[in-house]
Amino acid sequence: MAATPETASRPGIRSLIPARIDRLPWSRFHTRLVMALGVAWILDGLEITIASNVGPDLTLKSTLNMSAGAVADIATWYLIGEVIGALVFGHLSDKLGRKNLFMVTLGVYLVGSGLTAATPAGGHWFIFLYATRVVAGMGIGGEYSAINSAVDEMIPARYRGRVDLAVNGTYWAGAFIGAIVTLAALNHLSAATGWRVAYVVGPVLALVIIYVRRNLPESPRWQVMHGREKEAEATIAEIEGDVAKTKGSLPAVDPSRELEIRPTEQIGYLALLRTLFVHYPSRSVLGAALMITQSFLYNAIFFTYGLVLEFFFKVKATDTGYYFMAFAVGNLLGPLTIGHLFDTIGRRKMISSTYLIAGVLLIITAQLFKAGTLNATTQTIAWSVIFFFASAGASAGYLTVSEVFPLEVRAKAIAVFFAIAQCFGFLGSHLYGHLIGAGHDPNSLYFGYLLGAGAMIIGGLVAVFLGVDAEGKSLEDIATPLSVIAKPPQTIFRAGAHEDLDPPPADT
Repeated sequence: MAATPETASRPGIRSLIPARIDRLPWSRFHTRLVMALGVAWILDGLEITIASNVGPDLTLKSTLNMSAGAVADIATWYLIGEVIGALVFGHLSDKLGRKNLFMVTLGVYLVGSGLTAATPAGGHWFIFLYATRVVAGMGIGGEYSAINSAVDEMIPARYRGRVDLAVNGTYWAGAFIGAIVTLAALNHLSAATGWRVAYVVGPVLALVIIYVRRNLPESPRWQVMHGREKEAEATIAEIEGDVAKTKGSLPAVDPSRELEIRPTEQIGYLALLRTLFVHYPSRSVLGAALMITQSFLYNAIFFTYGLVLEFFFKVKATDTGYYFMAFAVGNLLGPLTIGHLFDTIGRRKMISSTYLIAGVLLIITAQLFKAGTLNATTQTIAWSVIFFFASAGASAGYLTVSEVFPLEVRAKAIAVFFAIAQCFGFLGSHLYGHLIGAGHDPNSLYFGYLLGAGAMIIGGLVAVFLGVDAEGKSLEDIATPLSVIAKPPQTIFRAGAHEDLDPPPADT
């Protein structure tokens, strides 16, 4: 990105806004923010669970008469939509602001998922179903970019790790709700109607979320880094006033934390890639490894879980929801119960250990599956334990890519790594769907499980050597924004000897 003569001649803005955000105590404002924005992951978990649970019903002649492979490909098209949405809306979020994208992405999701429920029966209408899944995925992909950025930028540094993990972990609250919805729909309605009713739940929830989000503020960090000083001051004053109502007088702000900022021009994706892989190569490798490995494993196993239960363990399609509920609980408990350790023990130690533990446990479970010693219940228990750790690690993968790059490219960076990861994710769901086939050869799926375990172990090893010790540090200390032209010497942060992490100059 080249600085123009106009931007180079602008006077610097001196600001304490990042320090003012980080010194705030936890308050009702932060709880409201997390609840309003974190629902995006609930919607994604809801969608994935419903798609997986109703999948067997879509193979019936009375519905869409799809093959097992075609059902598994529903997930592939949804993930393609997520990639498109992340890239498009990630760019717009960095350009137009976090808040402006909240309603747009939610509206796109609402339309797409609503149209899915309206897919005509029989014939070749499954193509229409695929198209609507792309649209719904675009909305959710856009949510990931804008919301991860906003949450990180408005949560005080000492809470950022546990909050990010909890927010990302609510995906599994959505999965749990999805399991309940599909149990009710598939057991009390006809196959032709039940799957449609299940898909309508997401859009109804989205309507509620639109109402809740209407009064959320823009990220003051984004505003000041983009030269909107007056707006940023008004926003942070509003946030401080809200916090003070419940917490009383606020802690003093350290004046030495003041930054001097000169807003930069917008950065496109080509310039972003240069920033990521030239100036932050180790962090880029770390982010890619964490996102790719967890996405491959999760999409491979979760999208095809209903098919495994039906074909290998002879579970009726109407009963798969019970197993999904147990699986979702294990995934939800991981981030909620050990998330605080990512702020205390540290990012590097916790991320590497959760990835490695999940990989080793999956190898053991794969051996038991191949030997035929598991049934539907014990398989679900085993996976619940594995994904207790994998879920915390996967959530920390999103945390990593959202906190270790400069603010001006944060949403686009999330989008890029999310897109890369989802390419491997839909490869996993497609591969495992076809490995399952008609359910006659467990050996094929066994090798698939070993592949997933190996992926997680690779992610864990990369975290051991390239992990960034970002716990408790301000975002500006972890990655200096491109707009910052002067900062206090004591705030310069380095991750270790493996990489010089001084920020790229604003005219690169």
